[in-house]
Amino acid sequence: MAGQDTATFRPSLGDRPRGTARLMFRVAAVLAVAACAPVNMPPPETAEALPPMRTFAAVRPPPPQRPNANIAQDFLELSFRMENGRELATMSRFEGPVQLLVAGPAPATAVADLGILIGRLRDEAEIDITTTTDRAAARIVIEFLPRRVLQRFAPQTACFVVPRVASWGEFRRNHRSPILDWTTLEERDRIAIFIPYDTNPQEIRDCVHEELAQALGPLNDLYRLSDSIFNDDNFHSVLTGFDMLILRAYYAPELRSGMTRQEVAERLPALLRRLNPAGERPPAPDPGPTPPDWVAALEVALIPDARPDRLDAARYAVTVAQDTGWQDNRLALSLYAMGRAAAPMFSTLAVASFLRAGLVWRDLPGTEVHIAHIDMQMAAFALSANQPDHALALADRAVGPAYRAQNGALLASILMLRATALQALGRDAEAQADRLDSLGWARYGFGTDEEVRARLAEIASLGAPEQEGTQ
Repeated sequence: MAGQDTATFRPSLGDRPRGTARLMFRVAAVLAVAACAPVNMPPPETAEALPPMRTFAAVRPPPPQRPNANIAQDFLELSFRMENGRELATMSRFEGPVQLLVAGPAPATAVADLGILIGRLRDEAEIDITTTTDRAAARIVIEFLPRRVLQRFAPQTACFVVPRVASWGEFRRNHRSPILDWTTLEERDRIAIFIPYDTNPQEIRDCVHEELAQALGPLNDLYRLSDSIFNDDNFHSVLTGFDMLILRAYYAPELRSGMTRQEVAERLPALLRRLNPAGERPPAPDPGPTPPDWVAALEVALIPDARPDRLDAARYAVTVAQDTGWQDNRLALSLYAMGRAAAPMFSTLAVASFLRAGLVWRDLPGTEVHIAHIDMQMAAFALSANQPDHALALADRAVGPAYRAQNGALLASILMLRATALQALGRDAEAQADRLDSLGWARYGFGTDEEVRARLAEIASLGAPEQEGTQ
């Protein structure tokens, strides 16, 4: 993401312990699935061949639901500030057609997903972008490399984008040079995106969406945005209707490279009125700034490991959100982080936090996938509490949003939960059909056969309560 000046990186998100503590550890492992956290579980004994990988087709998401006045404020904050807080004096973008080249051993799924995205950028954002095989003509290069090579330079990131270079070799020669400083750009000419080829197809697809969006447009991320990929919470993994509107405005003829924030601000009202007439209504209240201490606490709270300060950090994030009076994505995300941090040992707190987060998200735009995550979490708890009928209802509600969000890992997890619930209810044929369907999506969302089988085994274990006396 945009936490650096020289590259933007994408990160790889009081009760007492009861007798169900071990059960909550099992639930917590499942909760990590949709957050792409590794779970080291042995695969089931069966080694039957998995079904073919399932992939997503092109979709056109709904338009943004917020007033244009608020979208204008978002545009300015996204476009004239780095994520670390440094101001950008002027706007920079590509002027004229953009040709994109793919270098390195790109997986077939990545090529297909990139083709879908380029079609969307041309259609929805009206950006003149095409692919090329001529490296000299390419203005954006997406280079695929081994993960271990990328992580020597950025150990905590999945992928990143840098200005003024066109290859990995050129980046390595200049990685400490000021020529890679985004804040000095007046107009974009050459951009390089580096993505690992040896990870799961969904992670690669997500990197393509996020890094290409930032190569073309804004460099900042805003935690308050619930309907955007320009947000470090990673709930949205493909460009949304809001994102396409931002990019369409970014490349509108009314704007150009070199404009100051004031110059852009003067043009935005008429520009957004032209592009998004449905957004012409009274603005919502000013959301206010996001303090750095809340961001720092949230980042610790969302780390998917057993750090002892994780729950304390989540509690602090919730306290700041409540004391500040937020009723937006920042409050819901704080509560969600507390639910995840509490799940291994404090089941009552975890459930209450998830439910409160869901209530906040239901009043915000673009949060269908957020609520699906909550339903997935609660379905896991319901299965562990021997309530398969309740788990089934939650999973049924979450399937559609997960599919529309094009989140294969989440969709596979929900289908696995649904299959486990159906099995517990004696509906074996339906359970088998869901389980088979989940495996195709899991191959897209998780990658290796071993990881797919491990996820299936872990979720299936939730439907087998521990024997009396073992808790």
